Amino acid sequence: MADNSKLKLFGASDPGRVRRNNEDALHVDAERGIFLVVDGIGGQAAGEKAAEIAVGRVRARLERQTGTAEQRVREAIAMANNEILRAAQGNPEWEGMACVLTVAVLENGSAVVGHVGDSRLYQIRHGEIRKITHDHSPVGEREDNHEISEEEAMRHPRRNEVFRDVGSEEHAPDDKDFIEVQRVPFEPGSALLLCSDGLSDQVESRVIQRTVESNAGNPEEAVRLLIGAANAAGGKDNVTVVLVEGEGFTGPSVAAVTPKRGESLMARVLFFAAGLAVAAGAAWFTRAEWAPPPVVVKPQVLTVGKDAAYPSIAAAMSAARSGDTVEVLSGEYSEQVHLAAGVTLRSKFPREAVLRAAPLSTGAAVIAENIKGGRFSGFRVLAAKDLAISVGIQIENSSVEVDDVEVEGAGIGVEIKGAASPVLRANSIHDCLNEGVLILGGSQAWISHNDIRRNKGAGLAARDGARPSLLGNVFEKNAVDVPDELKPALKDQNLLLDIPAVVHKPATPAKK
Repeated sequence: MADNSKLKLFGASDPGRVRRNNEDALHVDAERGIFLVVDGIGGQAAGEKAAEIAVGRVRARLERQTGTAEQRVREAIAMANNEILRAAQGNPEWEGMACVLTVAVLENGSAVVGHVGDSRLYQIRHGEIRKITHDHSPVGEREDNHEISEEEAMRHPRRNEVFRDVGSEEHAPDDKDFIEVQRVPFEPGSALLLCSDGLSDQVESRVIQRTVESNAGNPEEAVRLLIGAANAAGGKDNVTVVLVEGEGFTGPSVAAVTPKRGESLMARVLFFAAGLAVAAGAAWFTRAEWAPPPVVVKPQVLTVGKDAAYPSIAAAMSAARSGDTVEVLSGEYSEQVHLAAGVTLRSKFPREAVLRAAPLSTGAAVIAENIKGGRFSGFRVLAAKDLAISVGIQIENSSVEVDDVEVEGAGIGVEIKGAASPVLRANSIHDCLNEGVLILGGSQAWISHNDIRRNKGAGLAARDGARPSLLGNVFEKNAVDVPDELKPALKDQNLLLDIPAVVHKPATPAKK
């Protein structure tokens, strides 16, 4: 058994800001060098049960130190897989439960890593961060193949789909395309970070690296800051982080963070500025004699509601900066809302913040105009006889995300104009006076898993060169049928309940 007494480590899990239950789990055994992160699939008790079984079976097999570490890892994950499957078959409430996981076993200056799904293991050393595991998912594969950037992958609407999981079908330890196993060096000056996608979907790898390095020697603080960053970025999922530092792990020197070829101009500017700061420090004994101390601006959450810091959404949005979150308490708000670049506007409790039309307003209830990176989540946008809403959500030349929003009774539910590519995901758009969703111009909007019903115009209309991508949406009882030119593209990937033909739904990756 390796001597792990000099390791510094910490692990923690948090349910996040949206989900009420935590389907993640972790196991930390410094003495045996076993570290595990599990992300349950199945919802409610099923996901939690899958994670619980996985931790128990993986731990039991790895603690029996017979065979090579690679053999033990494969057998441990296969045993967990088959037990989860049997448990689901014996209990209808657990049908479909599974999990994804990443495990690391330390021995003889290296780490044997076993992995299935889209949880991750990062290695941080020599001023760099490297993703060791490969995401077994459609979006993750594209990111690993450099077809899309990390930022694009993080906000992709199919981010929650996986090709592989633990528990959905029978597997043997050596089954092809099941368990990814590899051995990587674990030097005294390096650190390993295991995490669920609740972290990696919300926090960029460079931020993870900077947080770990700036808190070298204090893994507990680093883990708590990373979980806080994930929650500040939206907290859309459970988040679990395990950090293991070698005895010699420290923050990088200035030389170690020299920009590499292909890095952004901003990275080079920051590096140059850092070099100037070092030079200035050598020339001046006390910085306070010639400049004020730096001000660290961290993302913040601005709360709106009765007795909260901000009485109106507009006031909070005016005060918010990019990276901030405006969180709205339960209640009704009669005002017109303008989304802001990089700002998340969300209902603290999904669908409990209700947005009505502003008095004397004839425009849209929510407007996104010429912005990038904003998000609108969890609201109900409701019209009334005495307060009509011409457009529920109006998006013009803006790459914003709208998710888990209900729009009812507006003239047009959602209107998208211009060339930007917004995302509409998991919204309910119904009983509008005209179109449910109207797309005009060259927009390549992503329309995913929305429920579009009983609108008095078309459920969705795309005109003037619009090229939306549509996946998993439900259309029913809209007064105007889906245009003939859209039906072939829609029928394979969406559910058109008004069309009497059999709708073919191809096999898709599992969704978490």
